[in-house]
Amino acid sequence: YKRQLYMQIKYWLLLILLGAVWGSSFIFIKIATPEFGPVPFVGLRLLLAGSLFLPFLLMPKYLNQIHGHIYKILFLSLFNTAIPFTLFSYASLYSNSNMLAILNSTAALFTMIIAYLWINEPVSKKQLLGLVIGFIGILIIVNPFNTQTTLIASLACLLAASSYGTANVFIQKFATDVNKLVLIGWSLIFGGLIFLPYTIISFPEVTPSKEAILSLIWAGAVGTGLAFIGYIRLIEKIGAVKTSTVAYFLPVFGIIWGNLFLDESITFIIIFGCITVLIGIFIANSNKPSAEL
Repeated sequence: YKRQLYMQIKYWLLLILLGAVWGSSFIFIKIATPEFGPVPFVGLRLLLAGSLFLPFLLMPKYLNQIHGHIYKILFLSLFNTAIPFTLFSYASLYSNSNMLAILNSTAALFTMIIAYLWINEPVSKKQLLGLVIGFIGILIIVNPFNTQTTLIASLACLLAASSYGTANVFIQKFATDVNKLVLIGWSLIFGGLIFLPYTIISFPEVTPSKEAILSLIWAGAVGTGLAFIGYIRLIEKIGAVKTSTVAYFLPVFGIIWGNLFLDESITFIIIFGCITVLIGIFIANSNKPSAEL
């Protein structure tokens, strides 16, 4: 029993740590994007993250698993990395980092809607209630009285979240047979390669500051690469359902880090909106098996 309790505490601590690291990405996006530009920042972030996967991906046991799955990897490199990462980077120019973190969490709501429309996954009354509450939370956050974001930035974040939702459903329908390390690792690399020509052409003439370069390295290597590796390891150890609870920690840490490091104010709208969104996600996902990401 003691060992079981120790393991449970250990995995909860790892989940919280993963949420803290993933949630930190938004402040570094906010710092680095203005100096690099949205696309060069995302291109370099993806290549940095993908490079951490490369030693594993080039092992024969993983290298052989890419065959027959290129189109799946390409689809995810667009909808799970390139498109949403770019939309969040663009949004960071017109919004506080805490807004990015909160609206990122709505991917869970979009996943449910897209699963219903695309693969006819049934939605119960309880899940529908969760969706309604979640979108009320979005309306609380995305309103003219919230000066921490603009409408265009909020719409970019929601479009990015729907892109994640599309990727989640795609994995559930077409890619459950593919090794997660292979799927995520190559999708990061391909996403970076897709953007490489534009990254080179539009790279800023003025060398970005040390702060921006360090923010890029953290967002790519730690906030994306190591975070995804940790995410995959946790899925293997405790399953996708328990690991998916990391989504609840992301906005919380996004708000905390934004306040501590960027001096972003924590207003009633932010707290009330964030809690409402998370309650909606919790109700919508309760008693529902999570897709293996």
